[in-house]
Amino acid sequence: MTGVETRSVARDSLFLLADIRVEQSSDTYRVRVRNLSDGGMMGEGQMRVQRGHRLTIELRNIGAVKGTVAWIQDNRFGIAFDEEIDSQQARRPLQAPEDPAAVAARPSWAHRAPPPPQPSKLRKI
Repeated sequence: MTGVETRSVARDSLFLLADIRVEQSSDTYRVRVRNLSDGGMMGEGQMRVQRGHRLTIELRNIGAVKGTVAWIQDNRFGIAFDEEIDSQQARRPLQAPEDPAAVAARPSWAHRAPPPPQPSKLRKI
C-alpha cells in the first residue's frame, strides 16, 4: 500500500469480534474486525478464504450482513458488503433484548409508602 489514501469511503478503526460463515459451508469462524465502513470491513483471523468467496458476517448490533472477499494479505482480508450498513451502530454498546422478568424487577416509584403518623395522633397501649 502507498502512503496516499485513495479510498473514497471513511473507515472507523476499531477492535471487535465477528462471526463469519463462508457460503456453502456450515463452519463459523470468529475473526477480529480491524476497520469497518458502511461498505465493507477488514477482518483478521485464521480462516482460509479466497478472493471472490461469498460470506455472511454477524456484526454486533447489526446482525447478518452478506458480502464478498475483495482482497487477502497474510491473515487479513477485505470484505465488500452487498448493501451498505450503518457502521456506527456496531460501535454502540450491546443492546440486550428486553427481558420481561427484568422489567418486572425494576423499581417503581409510582407507589410510595404512606407518610409516618403524627406523634400527637398516636395512642399509648
